[in-house]
Amino acid sequence: MTKKDNALTKLLIICGPTASGKSDLALRLAHELDAEIVNADSMQVYRGLDIGTAKPTLEQRAEIPHHLIDVVAPDESFSAADFAGAADAAIREITARGKRVIVAGGTGLYIRALLKGLVDSPGGGGEIRAALQEEAARIGNLAMLEKLRKVDPELAAGLHPNNLVRIIRALEVLQLTGIPLSRYQKEHAFSERRYDSLQIGIQIERAELYRRIDKRVDRMLSDGLLEEVSGLLAAGFKRELKSMRSIGYKESAAYLQGELSLEETATLIKRDTRHYAKRQLTWFKADPDILWFEYPEKFVTIFQHVIEFFERREA
Repeated sequence: MTKKDNALTKLLIICGPTASGKSDLALRLAHELDAEIVNADSMQVYRGLDIGTAKPTLEQRAEIPHHLIDVVAPDESFSAADFAGAADAAIREITARGKRVIVAGGTGLYIRALLKGLVDSPGGGGEIRAALQEEAARIGNLAMLEKLRKVDPELAAGLHPNNLVRIIRALEVLQLTGIPLSRYQKEHAFSERRYDSLQIGIQIERAELYRRIDKRVDRMLSDGLLEEVSGLLAAGFKRELKSMRSIGYKESAAYLQGELSLEETATLIKRDTRHYAKRQLTWFKADPDILWFEYPEKFVTIFQHVIEFFERREA
């Protein structure tokens, strides 16, 4: 985080569901604003995961500098806290060169960590977490999510059964404090703003979004997604890694192991991507600070809002 003349650094945030056009809008605005882009997609941070994460092309990255892409290997961890720290450093560097900053991506937790900080929830680990992990191994992820839904339906609504780490953490916080994590987050979140931000969300009809998702998955497969996953597996990156369990990669690995047909693989990737898009929308729609616009239809209106934002002084 940087401050100039005692004012918070201005950030333009472009968010929304996968396949909605975030990257295209960010690139277009970056050209107009003399800006650079900070990636806020949790899968694009991994080197070698290119096709299945819809990374900007090398040509696009040559046009406009992109930050926080390809920063860790597939077997390295990278948390929301790691993102916030790395993004802070990138923003300082960009603004020091007199450039504007656009943060673009669909990982809501990354954007929240950057703008508001992370909730200072109680420490965990030890016996409670170990017991929850043993229970999960015994009854399965879906049953654990259902257990969380009974005590914290608000938080559970935005989680997928595969996100066992967050499910267990939420149940752990409840046992430690007696407070649902969703309520804990609201009561203990940082109130001080870290940046002066304008958040633009891309609004899109559900049917059109699903059409784009299907088209994108077909293109990924034709562009060599299966070959990319095969290369990652051959390089020793196991299917159990967090990065390799992401959408597109886990299904492709199952196909390569003979567990799915090609048709089943494509169908599952499309289905899982649609479910992920719905969870993204649930997350972002809960944020009252996001302004929603159709894109590209409302580009002129978006641009007007953006110019006014960068030109106004903070009160």
